[in-house]
Amino acid sequence: MARLHVEAEATAKASPETVWALVSDVTRYPSWGPWSDGHYEKAGEESPRGVGAVQVLRSAQRFMGRHTTSVEKILEFEEDRRLAYTVIRGIPVRNYRADISLEPDGSGTRIDWAGTYDEKWRGTAGPVGAMLSRTMQKFATGVARYADARHGQR
Repeated sequence: MARLHVEAEATAKASPETVWALVSDVTRYPSWGPWSDGHYEKAGEESPRGVGAVQVLRSAQRFMGRHTTSVEKILEFEEDRRLAYTVIRGIPVRNYRADISLEPDGSGTRIDWAGTYDEKWRGTAGPVGAMLSRTMQKFATGVARYADARHGQR
């Protein structure tokens, strides 16, 4: 099966610290994205949200009569810069790994959200990749907009 890659990018006017506070804490995801719940199933090894933490995200919309729930494990956690996670259950992807990278961009932040995964069923690479790409772009754009709204309130 093929190894596939999707990515999205957005730029926020807000600082990397402001954006980091939103992407590094799954309990805040429902405030800026398409989730009705975000919580931790297990704390990280050295910090509650850090490496080893298991986070759970429940979609706000129903798909085929149910709310999709993604359970993810934090693989890398670099304060204000980078977060990597893998999906351990809940959504139909195999060997999925995502990396969220934040880079200063002038007085704002460039957000790069990229994922790699294995094709689960032959012939599904195109449709699944297109759906993941659109979804990932919504995440990157959503967090940038929310961070900018918060940044503007300061």
